[in-house]
Amino acid sequence: MVLYLDVIWLLNLLIDSILLVMTAVFLKRHLIWWRIFLGGFIGSLIVLFSFTPYAYISGHPLMKLFFSMIMVFTAFGFKRFRFYLGNLLMLYFSTFLTGGILIGIHYFLRFDNSLQSSMFLASVKGFGDPISWVFVMFALPASWYFARGRMNSIETVKIQYDQLVDIQIEMNGLNLQLKGLVDSGNQLYDPLSKSPVMLVSTDKLEEIIPAEILQLSEDNDRFMSGDHSLPGKWEERVRFIPAQSIGKKSQLLIAYKPDSIKIRKGKETWICQKGLVVFQNIVFSADDTFNCIVHPRMLSSAPLQHVS
Repeated sequence: MVLYLDVIWLLNLLIDSILLVMTAVFLKRHLIWWRIFLGGFIGSLIVLFSFTPYAYISGHPLMKLFFSMIMVFTAFGFKRFRFYLGNLLMLYFSTFLTGGILIGIHYFLRFDNSLQSSMFLASVKGFGDPISWVFVMFALPASWYFARGRMNSIETVKIQYDQLVDIQIEMNGLNLQLKGLVDSGNQLYDPLSKSPVMLVSTDKLEEIIPAEILQLSEDNDRFMSGDHSLPGKWEERVRFIPAQSIGKKSQLLIAYKPDSIKIRKGKETWICQKGLVVFQNIVFSADDTFNCIVHPRMLSSAPLQHVS
């Protein structure tokens, strides 16, 4: 059997790098790409040892642990022991999670109904046949996408929902400074782009928001019926969001795509890449504690740190 060492090494380099990226995404670590790929390169060196007289050492669990520790140190550094240990454990969690998904996909599709299908595991261990490696190449990104989606769902549940944050919205020359409440009850999103929706009260914003937008915040049926129009620069930002409230039939809300949404809390800042804004003629807080309701998914990305 012919073994292409360069192909095997390159695939291991990509796999190790992807696992480090997954670790960073799950733990909300700042990604420094050259460190990620350097860590992946170090991890892939264990493959080269398997083709040397020291192959028996490369397969030892302690040697694998040693390489993993160097990978994590290279990719994320060492701030404190708890930080480092958390990164190391998450790397193994990502590895086991991804490996379990790959094995599950393999046996779900059942490429070979005979007992020889068990050779998949042996071939991965021994850098086996081209078919198994092609399977890993295509199945690994799919498993990464699936794992990230499930982890995002878990993160949304774990977010500290009912908290106040500072909001900055820029749109068509407007710069709105608002106080927002992160509320788990707000589950509005665009069904097409899956963008989360923020509800903004127009109370006390009459001097800032254009009159056409204020009128639609009171009654958007006029826009639906064609009795009301928006300036071109606003109309091109319009998105329709299905919504349903207790005691009312389903309705469509008019949302707008902003230029940017920044969310601040303490020393952390979130930049919402995919978010929509709905203006409503409603007072959300009687004591003006907040004037917009933030979708919790808007805080699910890694926050930025203020530099002072």
